[in-house]
Amino acid sequence: MSTVKLTGLKDLIENISRERNLPRLAVQSAIREALLKGYERYRRAQNLERRQFDEEYFNNFEVELDIDEQGFRVLSTKSIVEEVSNSDHQISLKEVQEVAPEAQLGDSVVLDVTPDKEEFGRMAAMQTKQVLAQKLRDQQRQLVQEEFQDLEGTVLQARVLRFERQSVIMAVVSGFGQPEVEAELPKREQLPNDNYRANATFKVYLKKVSQGQQRGPQLLVSRADAGLVVYLFANEVPEIEDEVVRIVAVAREANPPSRYVGPRTKIAVDTLDRDVDPVGACIGARGSRIQVVVNELRGEKIDVIRWSPDPATYIANGLSPARVDEVRLMDPESRQTHVLVAEDQLSLAIGKEGQNVRLAARLTGWKIDIKDKAKYDPAAEDAKFVAVRAKQQQEEDEREFEELEKVEQLQLDQADEYEELKTYDEYQDDQDEQDEQDEQDEQDEEIEACQNKLETVMKSVENFPSDLRVALQNFIEERSQLADDFRQLLLKSSLSSLKQLLERLADLAVAFDTPSAIAKLTNALGIKGATFQSILSLLVI
Repeated sequence: MSTVKLTGLKDLIENISRERNLPRLAVQSAIREALLKGYERYRRAQNLERRQFDEEYFNNFEVELDIDEQGFRVLSTKSIVEEVSNSDHQISLKEVQEVAPEAQLGDSVVLDVTPDKEEFGRMAAMQTKQVLAQKLRDQQRQLVQEEFQDLEGTVLQARVLRFERQSVIMAVVSGFGQPEVEAELPKREQLPNDNYRANATFKVYLKKVSQGQQRGPQLLVSRADAGLVVYLFANEVPEIEDEVVRIVAVAREANPPSRYVGPRTKIAVDTLDRDVDPVGACIGARGSRIQVVVNELRGEKIDVIRWSPDPATYIANGLSPARVDEVRLMDPESRQTHVLVAEDQLSLAIGKEGQNVRLAARLTGWKIDIKDKAKYDPAAEDAKFVAVRAKQQQEEDEREFEELEKVEQLQLDQADEYEELKTYDEYQDDQDEQDEQDEQDEQDEEIEACQNKLETVMKSVENFPSDLRVALQNFIEERSQLADDFRQLLLKSSLSSLKQLLERLADLAVAFDTPSAIAKLTNALGIKGATFQSILSLLVI
């Protein structure tokens, strides 16, 4: 078998495997696929027979690597046939039996179709190189996918590599002993207080592992995700890791809408152990535990509050560090509340540009309206709220009424369409019945006409010469009576057959009106397709 030499094939496989951290078998598979694509390019360029090569045309071809000989061969699996219609897929039985007498039709043989290295061509070599690069990228992306797909939602150690537009490209490791993999930290996932410089290290939250073939890193990491805060607290607070303290909810604003407001996080914690203070456990002695988290987040403000099943208590805690005098749950259904605070606590409760109340609302899931307790009139606010709710209810009722009207109108339209369809179907049924009746009447008229004509023909038979009548009568009597035969024809034959019979009988009356009737009858019977022979065959039922 011929081999195309590839000098340095073994070293090439080793180098690619080491540099790209790919298994040798994966590299060999990529090389085989690339060489097969190159062979396809070579065949298309040498297509002297002008064949149409579809996507599956080369499925019976494969490339075999010879690592020791440092070369490759192209093999083709062909079916054994009697007559060859496609030499790429078939081979004749006669040709195969010259070297393998035991071969049979339908068997398959593998043939060496390796071209000479000189014939392979520069374009095919370039195609091979391009496909190899693409296949290696695909193999590497698949490896990254398999390595990191179970690590989504975890925190990784990352190192800054370079900057692309507004994104930071970082190197991360899975912790399984594999080399570093590139990850992208987009602008929206960065912290405003971070200083990203080359080789600086950060803890990042693995947000997504892409599965597509798009360009760029497959891994999307974040410094702004709330999951990073949860991980940092779980890493610093043993009670959380031991599940004595649990994190119930987190609200984070890592990139505030205004540059005058810094990042801030509110975290609600709880415990089932009465002897454990969940807030104190997260803060630590003299703030030691929470300070580690704050330092990792570059000075981000963090409020740790106690979760409560009572909405009013939970909302009051969520507005920390402001002191809340009263929480009025105006509408539990729509989760709207009025929070009353002293005048000196208003700005603290609302926060700079509304950040504190915004985070508290996200943390608790309630719409919070901060009110000055000194100026708050409960009766007036209740009346105003009732009026607003009444208006909202009216608008909601109107929308529901409009929706109901639309539904009713749709039902009416559908009913009209059904009636129209039903009317059309009834009309069509009536029309079909009328057509059937007309067709039946027409058939009855034709049968009646045939019967009348038949009677006329039967009478004309009486005018036949005596010898013809005797011969015809004897022939018919040997099989059945003439009247019975015609009755059977009327019952069994189609109208066209009856018409043909009557026409041939009429011709018979004219043709045999001579003294030599017996001779003419014999001659007619001896002629293929003759009129009288057809009549006799029709009469024999």
